Amino acid sequence: MTSSKSAAAVAAALSPAVRTRGPRHSVLFFAFAFAVIADPVSSVAYAIEAALRALHGDLALLLPTMSLVIGLVVVVTANYWQLVRRFPKGGGAAAAAGRAFGARFTFLPIGALVVDFVLTIGISIAAAASAVIALFPALAAWRIPLALLLLLVVAGLTWFGHGGRLLFAVMTVAFVVICVAVLILGFASPHATGHAAASADPGRSAVLAVVLAFPVAMALATGVEAPSTAIAQLGQLDDTHRRRFGRGTLALLLIIVGGLTLALTALAVRLHIGIPGADSTQIADIAHAAAGPGWLYGAFQLTSSLLLLAAASSSFQAGPGLLKALAGTADRPGVLPPLLGRTNRHHTPYWSVVVYLAAAALIIVAAAGQEQELVLFYAVAVFVSFLVGLLAMARFATREHNKALAWVNSLAGTAVAFTLAVNLLRGWPMLSLAATLLIAAGLYARWTRAGRPTGIEDVEARAEAD
Repeated sequence: MTSSKSAAAVAAALSPAVRTRGPRHSVLFFAFAFAVIADPVSSVAYAIEAALRALHGDLALLLPTMSLVIGLVVVVTANYWQLVRRFPKGGGAAAAAGRAFGARFTFLPIGALVVDFVLTIGISIAAAASAVIALFPALAAWRIPLALLLLLVVAGLTWFGHGGRLLFAVMTVAFVVICVAVLILGFASPHATGHAAASADPGRSAVLAVVLAFPVAMALATGVEAPSTAIAQLGQLDDTHRRRFGRGTLALLLIIVGGLTLALTALAVRLHIGIPGADSTQIADIAHAAAGPGWLYGAFQLTSSLLLLAAASSSFQAGPGLLKALAGTADRPGVLPPLLGRTNRHHTPYWSVVVYLAAAALIIVAAAGQEQELVLFYAVAVFVSFLVGLLAMARFATREHNKALAWVNSLAGTAVAFTLAVNLLRGWPMLSLAATLLIAAGLYARWTRAGRPTGIEDVEARAEAD
């Protein structure tokens, strides 16, 4: 659920040219889009495995499960398509909730964002460590120290601001290219080389098994909201072009994430790649079976780990940026202590970075550096934000007497609510919901004590624009 700031630097460099439809306009779009979608593309590295574990290794049900996941991603993406149209200056679910239900409801998606940023950092760093360990198994005994070291490196790079993150788009493209090469080799191979049976007994009906498993893999939907907030970075564009950038990015996100997910799932079934061993990941096993132990497998692991680190870095920018916006300025009262808004010469709110560093380190240690232990928590906070956004859009459609759109948004909201409920029934993910509600309540209380300053609905847009 993160958005990249790297496009902002590109936008600044190209601003004189973006008023025309020339090649530089296209360069700006692709730099913006591929940087913003780094998070959802990186989710492919662990979401398919999460679904397979929930299916108890039943490969026969994996493709139907991931197809259902992609179907729900389409539903969520369609909602953010509407949000981009309605709020071309950015703002996402927070702006929608505030304007549909009142300013106090803004804090629910904001609380969900804060939790989601922490989880994005934690799970991305843990998954990057797993990718490195799959390539170098001797490091398995050092999983937690390795993950904490990667966390410190990413947090340290955040000190220098957004400039270095121009590489996000490059990392995303590199992973996609290498992944396509692995897929081509895998489907061209005449032999199945995996280690798992094509099907297993799930212990319950196939339909029930899929219905209970797909919510776990909905971590794949994290980051879908990013384009609706990241367009606030593009201040030199008019509303029409920001809408085009936002909607174009959503379409690209859906094509790449959906295509890679379904293709990798089909390849896992074809090659009989089941639940991986302790020192590997399913996506690493797929690449190894398809490409062998040569350079392509190494390139796949390298690009996937770098993409995951880029996703973590994105949250290390966006999360502290949100806290900085909530801290306010001398001209605009905030709801958080001014300390969290203090920046260095690179405009990095360093105390806010420390807050996210400490929180991410805590959950990495608690999960023993295993990203699959965190996946269950991941698809909770973000779905709170999705649900609020869908309900807000249904409210807008009702006010405007658009019955068809109101019905579609209500149906989508029901599907998202079901997904959220199934994940919460697993028990431990209730901690994500509790953290979201506590943060939302705390921010609301501070907002009330501060005299209810206006403009809180636009805090996400301000965080991105800053």
